[in-house]
Amino acid sequence: MSSAETTFRAIGAAQPSAEAGQLFGKPCFKINAKAFVCFFQEAMVFKLADEAHREALALDGARLFDPSGKGRPMKEWVQVPADYQAQWPALAAVAHRYVSGQ
Repeated sequence: MSSAETTFRAIGAAQPSAEAGQLFGKPCFKINAKAFVCFFQEAMVFKLADEAHREALALDGARLFDPSGKGRPMKEWVQVPADYQAQWPALAAVAHRYVSGQ
């Protein structure tokens, strides 16, 4: 397991009531059976909306999550590179709040 994936797992597990799972065969964390973060291509992926979505997407190297690689990105999901691991915990907290409806 890479250091980025270890970081992802620690961040996800630290979110209240988060449960580990799978999203498109990739490791993820869910709240109330709904995924809010996952790990893909050495990046952490976050389900975000509004300003948080725009800010995450503006990070260098960030992009919309396209798990199939066929040009069909998931519009609410932003893939943030490992270069921004310091920002992953805050983004995970925002994604957790968004998906949990808080």
